Amino acid sequence: MLNNHRTDFDGDLAMQKKSVPSLLALILLLSLACSFGTPALDSMSQTLTPLNAAVEQTLTARANEVGSAGDDLATAVVEATAKSQSIYTTQTARASLNDASRLATATVIAPVVAELPRYGVDASQGYVAWLHQPAEIALQGYQQMDFVNDYPQITAKDFVMASDIQWNTKNSMSGCGFMFRSNGDRNDPSQYMVIITRFASGHAAFTALVDGEIANFHDFFPKSEDSAFSWKNDATNRLAVVAKGPMIYIYTNGVLVGEVDTTQPPPDMAMSPPSLGSIPGADQVDDYQDQVSQYGDATDIISEQLAAAKRNFIKSKPFLTDGLLGFLGLSQSGTMECKFSDSWLFILNE
Repeated sequence: MLNNHRTDFDGDLAMQKKSVPSLLALILLLSLACSFGTPALDSMSQTLTPLNAAVEQTLTARANEVGSAGDDLATAVVEATAKSQSIYTTQTARASLNDASRLATATVIAPVVAELPRYGVDASQGYVAWLHQPAEIALQGYQQMDFVNDYPQITAKDFVMASDIQWNTKNSMSGCGFMFRSNGDRNDPSQYMVIITRFASGHAAFTALVDGEIANFHDFFPKSEDSAFSWKNDATNRLAVVAKGPMIYIYTNGVLVGEVDTTQPPPDMAMSPPSLGSIPGADQVDDYQDQVSQYGDATDIISEQLAAAKRNFIKSKPFLTDGLLGFLGLSQSGTMECKFSDSWLFILNE
């Protein structure tokens, strides 16, 4: 199991190194309820949570980098957040938006509203918490992990998270995906993860960690449900995760490919991986042969993860209800790159 868990949202803001959100993204963070109803204050105060002074400093820096006529609004939002660290004061910043800003917000989130029904969710059931700029994770070496999220101050319990993911990985078990309901502990994280990999023409796995140990594991092979799923290097697949209480639903390219009841233990046996199918075009032959050579090792890794999860499930009780979330990259070996784009988070009302 991967053991180099870099999951310190609280103290490692330097990992947010690729993107600086625009003013519009900052406005969205605090004002998206305009078009679809305002969530209950108590609910939003739990899900829009500044973690510490470091987060405030990051927000202030972003406000200074906007460089537009909207700087005053960005600064007002930062000051309102710092003043009481609750959603109550950010309501004032939201109320100050003019009609043009509200219209712009509704226009920008329109694609999210259109996509939600694919996952059995209506826009009236919650609010858009962020729209993320393109992000990348690049790793090299054995069993490495990294994450990125420009909005570390946002936590979530029930939500929909979606992103286009383009990958380039040498090892078939290296993958890209999401972490969520995380406690943010660097050394001994407790969190859920959903990762997609290139193994066996495409593989998806749900994993629960408790104090750094794997405590639940379920795997799926998207191609059996999602004919559009592509395992090839430089391909793009859209991953979406819906979290509702103990239920986790996994979608690729808009198709439900797996669901997990987190109160239930891992299965007795791992799913049998399909064959790799026919040899692809000439430009993919070398990569295909690499995947064939890794097939047995990858199957062994899955079996080992399942066995460890079964041993730890009863002891660890991996029933996580709330926490941090972000994009995740896992490298089994060699080099790997994950690119995330057209990404968003929709928080469901409690």
